[in-house]
This record gives sequence, C-alpha cells and structure tokens, in this order.
Amino acid sequence: MSSSLGFVHRYRPALGGVSDTILALHGTGGNEDDLIGVAQTVAPGAAVISPRGKVLEAGAPRFFHRLAEGVFDPAEVRSRGEELAKFIREAVSHYLLDPSRVFAVGYSNGANIASTVMLLDPGLIHAAVLLRPMLVFEPDDRSDLSGKSVFISAGRVDPIVPTESVEKLAGLLEERGAEVTLKWQLGGHNLVPSEIKEATDWVALRRARR
Repeated sequence: MSSSLGFVHRYRPALGGVSDTILALHGTGGNEDDLIGVAQTVAPGAAVISPRGKVLEAGAPRFFHRLAEGVFDPAEVRSRGEELAKFIREAVSHYLLDPSRVFAVGYSNGANIASTVMLLDPGLIHAAVLLRPMLVFEPDDRSDLSGKSVFISAGRVDPIVPTESVEKLAGLLEERGAEVTLKWQLGGHNLVPSEIKEATDWVALRRARR
C-alpha cells in the first residue's frame, strides 16, 4: 500500500509483459483492496492501480460527497473527478505505464467517479466497466468520447440506482461518441458472478482490438 501521489492506493505490476492497466474503483465503504480480485479476473495479467476514496461518509470511504441518497452537488463531483484524474495521470507516469491502455473497473460510487473522469478528461481512460452506475454529473461542455467503450451492468431491482438514471447515463455517453454496451441483471445492487464473466469477455475483446 502506498500513500504517495495524493491517494492511498495499491499497485500491482503487470505480468508477462502485458501493457494494459486496470484502474479499480471501489464502492461506498470499500477500500483499495476491494476490487483488486475483480480487476485481475476481468483483465488477467494487467497492472492494477486501486485508490481509496478520500471522502468519508459516516466513516465510509467514497470518492465524492452526496447531499442525500441520489442527490449530488455538481461542483463537488467535478472537483473530485478532476482530483482523481490528476492522480491517474501521475500514477501512470510514476509506474511507467502505457497511457493509451488504461481501463477502469468501478462499482457503484467507483463506477460513478469513473464516468465522471471520462466526461471531464476523455483522453485518460480508454474503456470502462461500470457496475451499478448512475448519472451523477453532466459537464456543460460536450466532451468527445469517440473511440471509447463502456460496459454498463445494472440491476433491474436495484433499490439504490433508478432505472431511468442508468438509461440516461448510457444515452449521454452514446451521444458523446462512446460505444456503450448496457446489460441488465436480474438482481439488485449486489454483483452476481455471471456479470463478472460478461465483463471479462467484453474486456478481452477490447484488449484484442488494441
């Protein structure tokens, strides 16, 4: 574990000369260890960078504050997104990683900050797996996501994430040029094994294209 570069984080180097990097972003109450196993499953051999959210909500780490359940301050989300984008750039440079091969895997709050970073800094993340995301931020400027790919996995009976928010996020990303794959799971906010397999297959195809 390292506390350098502005975030407490874990770094796992790539294996066997693999040039891909997975940015693993945990959900509310998680930490830098939570998604390392998922990241290594989704992209075998890739380097992993996994930061811990710096915001605490009743002691639970998050990547940005919320005003209430499902209610967000756009200025706060933007500020935290810019902060994380700076960390990603510095981490890629520090660990001598290929900046053109950064994938994000985020769950819930981590998925939301991942989509925010993509909208704020389109050149930073090549592709993203967003697990249980919702729309939390829409920038005023029209960021160009052409050439970017996003896999969204959402729960049909998720008590936290409204269906319309997921669909609005997918539509926003598509409008800005991203290739979006939206998968609906017969479940709630918790992940199910089948979607990790779907995400793994999706990432494998994107890695092969690169």
